Amino acid sequence: MPKKAGSDKIPKRSAAQLKKAVDRLDKELVKVLNERAATSQQLGATEASDAASPFVRSELISKAASASKGPLSEAALQSIFREIESECRALLKPTRVAFLGPTFSYSYLATIERFGECVDLIPVATIAAVFDELSRGHVDYGVVPLENSTDGRVVDTLGMFARMPVRICGEVQLRIRHSLLAKCRREQIREVHSKPQALSQCRDWLALHLPKARAFETTSTATAAQLAAEKAGVAAVAGRHAASVYGLDIVAEDIQDNRNNVTRFAIIGGDAVPQTGHDKTAIMFEIPHEPGSLANAMGIFKRSRLNMTWIESFPLAGADNEYLFFIEFEGHQDDADARHALASLKRKTVRLEVLGSYATSEPLA
Repeated sequence: MPKKAGSDKIPKRSAAQLKKAVDRLDKELVKVLNERAATSQQLGATEASDAASPFVRSELISKAASASKGPLSEAALQSIFREIESECRALLKPTRVAFLGPTFSYSYLATIERFGECVDLIPVATIAAVFDELSRGHVDYGVVPLENSTDGRVVDTLGMFARMPVRICGEVQLRIRHSLLAKCRREQIREVHSKPQALSQCRDWLALHLPKARAFETTSTATAAQLAAEKAGVAAVAGRHAASVYGLDIVAEDIQDNRNNVTRFAIIGGDAVPQTGHDKTAIMFEIPHEPGSLANAMGIFKRSRLNMTWIESFPLAGADNEYLFFIEFEGHQDDADARHALASLKRKTVRLEVLGSYATSEPLA
């Protein structure tokens, strides 16, 4: 018998029926979440598990979220799954993480990408304070900016590694998209505040669109946003998320001069990280102050077929024309080629510190 037109449509439900359905789904969701947490606790008790690690597994979160057919976006689901995993891991092992604050700075965003918000987050005022909190045992991990694709190395971070060579156990690459935030129109802006790196990354845009506005440096983009919220005629260069936090308008978006602007953050502290097959190793060394010493050191990487992904020199404090070299290469320090190269390098250097091996990451939006 043929169906009548429209008979295959889902009947509309009343508001009362919809509210009842939402209540039922919420109860089911609570049950499933608790089952997920209990299973994670059981998994954490197994010897071969990494469930007790405070790091959220971004690759598994992405895989789970990508299976969605909507209406929730993949980004929204990733955020939800990240916090579920963060909370489950916090049940197994409470974790404290220091980062360059205040809350809602880019360092904060990098921190929650790796740990979620269910750890004890400790904002501090300087990069040196992150290292200090870790060295004193006040926190388990720290998050510090390492380099930016526009401005290069972060001098304060390299300087602290020179003084306090703590372990690097991971990295986060964050795409940096700056916005101009204010409580006034663009033509009313007299001052632009932000941290030095953010101002530098937007210098051409600011010169073109706000040539008469004076630039002022702050300790963070979040501090700049707070100032813009409190003072008339002041704008901040910060992430768009800061607009809702501090009650600001987005005057202009994506004002960074480099559209592929990425900042890489180092996760410091924790235990040594096992091999994943897609690793990088960071080292720091000092060479003798004599002709050919740098060439001798660099030749080791060529002979060992180790591809260097980053190299920086840093002046030694209290010494003229002498430098520390920071190098990152593909591979894990426990790989055979890397072990042989590091043993050879030790014989050619005055000082050699293996800062750590960690999995390679991809830039996050």
